[in-house]
Amino acid sequence: MAKHRYLVALGSNQRHPRHGSPRQVLKAALAALDRGHMTLKAASPIIESVPLGPSRRRYANAVALVRTRRDPVEMLDRLQHIERKFGRRRQGQPWQARVLDLDVVLWDGGAWAGDDLIVPHPRFRERAFVLTPAARIAGHWRDPITGLSLCHLAARLTKPRPAPR
Repeated sequence: MAKHRYLVALGSNQRHPRHGSPRQVLKAALAALDRGHMTLKAASPIIESVPLGPSRRRYANAVALVRTRRDPVEMLDRLQHIERKFGRRRQGQPWQARVLDLDVVLWDGGAWAGDDLIVPHPRFRERAFVLTPAARIAGHWRDPITGLSLCHLAARLTKPRPAPR
């Protein structure tokens, strides 16, 4: 069975009773991504971002490059298992405060769609808190839909746009 590469986005904006601040939660989550038949190949620096939606708490965000033999469905199951171990409960409003959020952004198998998972992540191209750290560790990886590199996609988000007339 072949090994696959995954780009995983990490986010936290809630303290954890054992790990502490959201930044510390992400450090512990990165360690968890380096166990259980997964190998952490690279991790971006942790950045802060403003929340999407109704939450008022700032997020700590990072991106990890992971190798594993898992297919996308197995990888999603593993990531959700790690979220649950950190106290994540998938109930209530989307975009609410959370101890840990792990998302499959890309995998080396190209585009993939299932009942509970779409790869590439449908909104990653609009999210600087994903693309900026992703460009640091996997800048030449290409989006299978647009063909653009992560560096190019990140630059598009920061490029000044002329004001409408």
